[in-house]
Amino acid sequence: MIRPRGHCGVINLPAVSSIISLGEGCTPLTKVKVGRHSFLAKLEFLNPTGSYKDRGVSVMMSHILSHQVRQVIDDSSGNAGASISAYAAHAGIQARIFVPAHASSYKKQQIQRFNATLVEVEGLRSATTTACWKEAQHTTYASHAWSPFFLAGQMTCAWEMWEQLGRRVPAAIVCVAGQGGLLIGLLQGFKALLKAKLIPHLPRLYAVQARACDPIVRAWEERKEFPQACVEQTTLAEGIRIAQPVRGRDILRAIYESAGAAIRVEEHEILAAQAMLAHQGLLVEATSAAAVAGLSQICQLTELAPDDIVIPLTGSGLKQAAVAELSMRS
Repeated sequence: MIRPRGHCGVINLPAVSSIISLGEGCTPLTKVKVGRHSFLAKLEFLNPTGSYKDRGVSVMMSHILSHQVRQVIDDSSGNAGASISAYAAHAGIQARIFVPAHASSYKKQQIQRFNATLVEVEGLRSATTTACWKEAQHTTYASHAWSPFFLAGQMTCAWEMWEQLGRRVPAAIVCVAGQGGLLIGLLQGFKALLKAKLIPHLPRLYAVQARACDPIVRAWEERKEFPQACVEQTTLAEGIRIAQPVRGRDILRAIYESAGAAIRVEEHEILAAQAMLAHQGLLVEATSAAAVAGLSQICQLTELAPDDIVIPLTGSGLKQAAVAELSMRS
């Protein structure tokens, strides 16, 4: 697990008896130009299991192991389930992951390769959560959506940005938002730096969602404190297909507190952004590309220099490519 160096020694992660780590963190910050817009890409898809989830899962699983837990469950559309499965395997903990039956086959295969038990649930993404909640009455729910320890791990991304930018804060950060763990964790990380008097202000936080499932955008447009559940529709950005995020109030608070905004994007914009990123040498999943798809709208809202915009690219497109290759061979 990563924590800031030097003067940031006063900012610590939760104490645990054993650290469960696969080498997450320290991801590159790379200048990228997509279309007419430039930004700094934080390459979170280079974490061990191919997604940003590894930061939070490392801290969460370390906490769980310190309480001698031997079995865990979680519900996930893919990346969180794969991350929990990998870190559980490393810790000698048995994981059972509930996933939507419609989830991408390559993510389900990744979960199984880590020797976790895969439970497929028919219906909407919310049905998967309901099924997992029922099982949580009898075992430990290692929920990336609910756990404060998962959020603690995501704070490290904020601290790394600060270090990589020469100990300064970016003007804006653009994140995709489903359950909002990264967005909320970033706010907490930058607030810790602000409290330590290491930065003068918070960066603006922008949340991006697909039009097919956009409860946060709708609530922000109406200046509400809580998002209402929306009708869940199919989207390429399956990682943010969350009709009623459990920390919806915290996501909105992060946007309001940082003077940011919530943006919705169309499916064709997500595909276009994904293709443009690939032409820049960055192969990411559609969910990651959604954040870049929202960049032109954000640039219309405010004038920002390229070095002042950071976009975390959250999930690797290599997972999908690998499974596609295997399917072609078979």
